Amino acid sequence: MRNRLSPEQYINGILAGDRLLLSRAITLAESRLPSDQALAQTVLAGVLPHTGRAVRIGITGVPGVGKSTFIETFGKHLTGLGKKLAVLAIDPTSQRSGGSLLGDKTRMETLSVDPLAYIRPSPAGDSLGGVAHRTRETMLLCEAAGFEVILIETVGVGQSETLVHGMVDFFLLLMLAGAGDELQGMKRGIMELADALAITKADGDNKANAKRARVEYQNALHLFPPTGTGWFPPVVTCSATTGEGVADIRALIEEHQALTMQNGSHGQRRQLQQLDWFRSYLRQRLEQQFYAQTGMRERLTAIEEQVRSGSILPVQAVNSLLG
Repeated sequence: MRNRLSPEQYINGILAGDRLLLSRAITLAESRLPSDQALAQTVLAGVLPHTGRAVRIGITGVPGVGKSTFIETFGKHLTGLGKKLAVLAIDPTSQRSGGSLLGDKTRMETLSVDPLAYIRPSPAGDSLGGVAHRTRETMLLCEAAGFEVILIETVGVGQSETLVHGMVDFFLLLMLAGAGDELQGMKRGIMELADALAITKADGDNKANAKRARVEYQNALHLFPPTGTGWFPPVVTCSATTGEGVADIRALIEEHQALTMQNGSHGQRRQLQQLDWFRSYLRQRLEQQFYAQTGMRERLTAIEEQVRSGSILPVQAVNSLLG
């Protein structure tokens, strides 16, 4: 990476909406170098009073649902209203590759050249938790740079949905109509996280199927426990190709924001998310410090062999390491 700037240069650049300095600050936050991490934390502390004003939206969906196409159409709708939009991703595959496999800017060709949009690929991380931690910091930097809407996309299925839900105000689940099993292999838990379901590709011959699926999903959601926020997750249909239903989704999100702001659940959700981030990062750092102890790898190898052979119980093994 090129020469570092002073914390003030990064902070002032971000607050002025300088895309280049924003990108460089995000790269700092993603760096594993202790000096970069220290500088990134100073920058984050400096911009913190200017964060938290954006609407944070998480988007996930089953494979083949057309997530990228939807995000591009939805993003263009938002920028068409004059909104400044940042699109981030949580990509578990980046753990194995050491970098994002997404090619986000080629997936969203029109949005990537929109002057009101900023697309940032997923950071690399040692763990999904590490990727999520860096994405949270990126989100704060984008908010400080004046982005009014932050879209966070999950890639793949699994824990990433829960992590994204834990950092957004509104969680949108994209589903397909007529794809066999009604829940399409989606865990019930993921449906319970959703603040709204959108049946995509509701155009042409598929329109009638989408309407039927909407009724089925709405009936299924009635069986779930209430959210406790006064909001009942609706099911809508949309087409990223024709744009039909996209404005309705934006209106839904605005309605949700107004309700949760008014009844206080918006603030409570964000406070709980901050606590979750703290606890998650604390666990991560404690684990790192434990494994970094001198001779710990060798001790672990020896004790794991004893556990494997059955000569010592797991509880005794752990106690001997921590004692």
